Amino acid sequence: MSTLKLKDGTEIFYKDQGEGPTLMFHHGWPLSSDDWDSQVIFFLQRGYRVVTHDRRGHGRSSQDIYNHTIEQYASDAAELVEFLDLKDVVHIGHSTGGGEVIRYVAKYANGRAKKAVLISAVPPIMVASDENPDGVPISVFDGIRDQTLNNRHQFYIDLTFPFYGYNREGADVKEGIQRNWWRQGMMGGVVAHYDGIKAFSETDQREDLKATEIPVLVLHGEDDQIVPYQNAALKSIKLLKNGTLKTYPGFPHGMPTTHADVINKDLLEFIEG
Repeated sequence: MSTLKLKDGTEIFYKDQGEGPTLMFHHGWPLSSDDWDSQVIFFLQRGYRVVTHDRRGHGRSSQDIYNHTIEQYASDAAELVEFLDLKDVVHIGHSTGGGEVIRYVAKYANGRAKKAVLISAVPPIMVASDENPDGVPISVFDGIRDQTLNNRHQFYIDLTFPFYGYNREGADVKEGIQRNWWRQGMMGGVVAHYDGIKAFSETDQREDLKATEIPVLVLHGEDDQIVPYQNAALKSIKLLKNGTLKTYPGFPHGMPTTHADVINKDLLEFIEG
């Protein structure tokens, strides 16, 4: 097991596998780097170096009770990139990981990032406000906080249904995928997960998107019940200087798992383009 002790003492679990052009994957809430298994093996088989890590408080990393913010997540990623001396990296983020990626490339990359991909990602900002009237009502996130605090054991099962579109009529429910989601979630710390809700829902990343110079691919499912694409991808693409948007009719939030063959193909095309 490889870990990096950050400047503040937090230990970050990471995997650095393969040789070749470098890809770094950033996972979503409340999961771990294991959520990228379908992408990791796909790109290792095609001659890439693949780096994944468990965000602080998640998976096998330290279950710290402080600093669970998008800013800190991006800073942690930067420390790992510098420690491994990664260059010309393509950063790929899913959901909250997309927020981490766009903050990283906008503020911390210092020429080390080549491209970025946002998949089902939370930017620009999820929560509704006077400036974002068509966002998700804060009551929704209060409900997520309540269920995370009081019974995340059950909540992390229930959430898999909208996450993977398993609540849709005729859905082919895969219990193994649900169990794997639950397993990853329960590995992390409840404080990190609780505080992470504010991080992924209330962080305004409009300036991060505007400041990003490198090419960015934005991928989003049109049946995303967790991060509605109308309030995310369709807004992010308007703020990016060099962005490409692709949406998928009927695809859910967890499409890197449910539709890995399609997503991997589109990732490869962008990475090699």
